[in-house]
Amino acid sequence: MVEASQRKVCLGVVVGAHGVRGLVRVKPFTEAPEGVAAYGPVETADGARHFAIEAKGMVKELVLCRLGGIDDRDAAEVLRGTELYVPRDRLPPAGDDEGWYHADLVGLRAVGVGDHDYGTVAGVHNFGAGDLLEIAPADGGATVLMGFTEANVLQVDIAGGRIVIDPPLGTFDGGGEEPDGA
Repeated sequence: MVEASQRKVCLGVVVGAHGVRGLVRVKPFTEAPEGVAAYGPVETADGARHFAIEAKGMVKELVLCRLGGIDDRDAAEVLRGTELYVPRDRLPPAGDDEGWYHADLVGLRAVGVGDHDYGTVAGVHNFGAGDLLEIAPADGGATVLMGFTEANVLQVDIAGGRIVIDPPLGTFDGGGEEPDGA
């Protein structure tokens, strides 16, 4: 499991340049759009680049941001598609309704009701239709995507290092029911 001090949370993604002076348009993944610039400097997914960030305004659902060292449109355009991260420990505790961030789920064991080990949460994704859990199966096969719904995810136990799932039939190569003797 990734240590808490090493976890990063994606606050948004650069979707393009705005104007000729280096502003970027950022699609925020934060509860409040301006939150994309509220937690200090951001970095790329690989940690290779770091930027001071300042929110300058809004255009529709996008936040206009100034990133340190990005001073013209060409430099801003190069960043298109770049996800902007901060270390998890810079964020406030998650709210009472969920009590965790997506980054907190990565590395948790995915177990069934009878403690059957389905694998490990490898990621949480959203391609527009809702959150999906990416689970790396315990048997080492290809990762599996499963809807992150109340029907599929029965419990999230951050302290215990696991989530309890009830995957739909066929999600894992033997169906979603517990194997005999589990």
